[in-house]
Formats: sequence, C-alpha cells, structure tokens
Amino acid sequence: MNNPAATVPYPTVPPAAPLVSVIVPTYNTEKFLDQALGSIEAQTLPDFEVICLNDGSTDGSLAIMQEHAARDPRIRIIDKQNEGYGTSCNRGLDEARGEYIAIVEPDDWIEPEMFARMLKYAQGFAGPIDIIKTPYWRINRPDTPRERKLNCSYRGRVNPPKQPFVIADAAHLLEHHPSIWSALYRREFLQEHGIRFKRIPGAGWADNPFLVETLCQAKTIVYLDEPFYCYREETEEKSRSFHQKTPLLPLERWSDMMDVLDRLNVRDERILRAHYSRGFTYLGGILQYAGMEAPGVKEAATAMFRRMDERLVMSDPQISPANKALFRELRDLPPCRVSPLPYLASLVHEGLYSMKNTGLKNTFGSVGSYFKYKNVRSGR
Repeated sequence: MNNPAATVPYPTVPPAAPLVSVIVPTYNTEKFLDQALGSIEAQTLPDFEVICLNDGSTDGSLAIMQEHAARDPRIRIIDKQNEGYGTSCNRGLDEARGEYIAIVEPDDWIEPEMFARMLKYAQGFAGPIDIIKTPYWRINRPDTPRERKLNCSYRGRVNPPKQPFVIADAAHLLEHHPSIWSALYRREFLQEHGIRFKRIPGAGWADNPFLVETLCQAKTIVYLDEPFYCYREETEEKSRSFHQKTPLLPLERWSDMMDVLDRLNVRDERILRAHYSRGFTYLGGILQYAGMEAPGVKEAATAMFRRMDERLVMSDPQISPANKALFRELRDLPPCRVSPLPYLASLVHEGLYSMKNTGLKNTFGSVGSYFKYKNVRSGR
C-alpha cells in the first residue's frame, strides 16, 4: 500500500484485552509464514491477538496474512512501507493491547503449549512478573534431510538461587543467542521503562539492545526450563555471506548494548563478564568468515576492547589465552604469561555439558569445528 501507516481492515479483534499480544514482523518470508501463523493459531491458550506487520514485502507474504486473517478474527494486519525489523516491532508494541507481549519471527514456529505453559508457570509466583523466559529448540540444517532438533546452549544452565530473580543472578542468559522471542514481556513493564527497539535498517540485529534493555531492567524474571520456540538456524553459507558483507555490524550492536549498560549504570561483574564473552564470540565469527584484514575490523575490535575492564578479561577462565593475548595486543598492553589450565578446564566442562545437552555426535562436530577455526578466531 502507498500509505505507510495504513491498517488493513480485516476481521476486527474482540474488544476485550487479550492475555497475549503476538507481534509478527514480516518481510519477504512467504516460504515459512504459513507455518509460523498456523503454529500461533494452534496455541492451546485461546486468549491472544496476533499483530502481523507487513514491512513492505515484495513477495506473497501479505496474501498469506490475508488468508489467515480471513478465518481468524484474532489476527490484525498492518501493511506499511519497509522500515526494518526494529521499527516494525515498535509499531507492534504501539498496537498491542495484551497483558504480555510475544514476538514470533515469520520463519520460525512455536509449539502448541507455549503460551499456556509459560503463563501457568508465572501464575505460580506472587506479584507481577516482568519477563517469563524459556530456552528454545535449535532447528539445525532446517528444511533439509539432515534437519535436527537440538537444545539451545543454555538449557539446563540457568539456575538462579531463587525465583523470581534479577539478571545478575542468572547472567548466563546474556552470553548466548539473544533469543528475545523465547520469552513473554509484561506490556506495562515495557511501557514503564520506555523500552523500544532501535530503529535500524533491515534486520540489523535490533534484538541485541532489546535483550539488555529488558533483562537488565526487569525486577522479576522467572525461567521455565522447557523449550517451545523452534528457531531455524542460519546455514554456514549464510553466516559467511553475512559476515563478509557486513563485518562490523556485530561489534556495532555489541557497542549499542554496552551503551545501554552504561546508561543503566550496570556495574555487576557477572553481567559485564557475560557481555564481554558475547564480544569475543562476535569477534570470533568476524575473524572466521571475514578476517582481521576486512575494512574497519581491527579498529572496531580495538574500540570494543577499550571498553572492557582489563582485570575482568584477564581473570575470566572462559576466554582463551590466545584471545587474551589479542586483547592485550590491540589495547597496547604489555604481553604477559597466561596459564592455559583454567581455560582447558572450561573446555572440558563445556564438552561434558554439550554431550548431555545435544548428544555425542553433535559434540564431536562442535569440537572439530573448534580445532579447525580456533587459531583464526583469535586473530592468529
């Protein structure tokens, strides 16, 4: 449509405010959208609305939305010009009326019990819950004969001393894939803190700052260690293409997240260590697929390292001696000897967890990939 703010007048939403508002930001995903919407409609919890945002798609995505809206009055369509993932999600937040906000990306799907199980779990605690968080299913090698359904890398690892909790007591959640879609967010909590997505063109990893904005301001988080969200993982080919085309984007988002931590005056070392770990992970992917010689990478890595506390980096057993050496080199710090033993112990611990979490075969694959790329991922 020519009018960027137009709302397509498909079947109206019931007047009563729903329990959950589901935001589906969509751009050219006709191949998967029917599955995504069908999985939302199949939820055993009936009390929700679906806000489908067509972000200027040029394929058949809008027609698929129209087909679903024609038969399900819980679905609303907002057809607008292309503005990017973050701006689309913000429009969804503006339109939402539910007690909780959910985000489902149009190339993924959710299992039928997701909303019902998460809300039932939260109801077992006194007072309002800001965020209900779960792990997710990794759909590895999706839509191929080798497709596998694997646990994500934090299932079984989030063990706060009590629930509800604040993120400092479960900072492990900040080390991994943002997975903002494997959670429900209390709408009033988002409004009270003015939490919005960054207006970034395209996809742009706008989920990264949102992760920190939400988890670091929530006073009551509960974690249910059951996965419901099915996330189609990127292939290695797509990851390589992404890093080669936009090598600086991950470090730009890391910096945005650090800006949020600074603005919120976050000084808890558990949170900072987790965020530093994400920075080394992002840089490793850039070095693996694009290399330090890619334009601007060395400068961006240096700028990131200058925002890290030297003491926290050098004392972290999960950061390899090679990465610590790279950190010191780019920071113009004198070299120092680092014992490999704490890092080796962390690798053994990670391997044992991986065998339990994803199985022996997948662990062997991860170990092989680690040894194949370990030098290049540390700038060597």
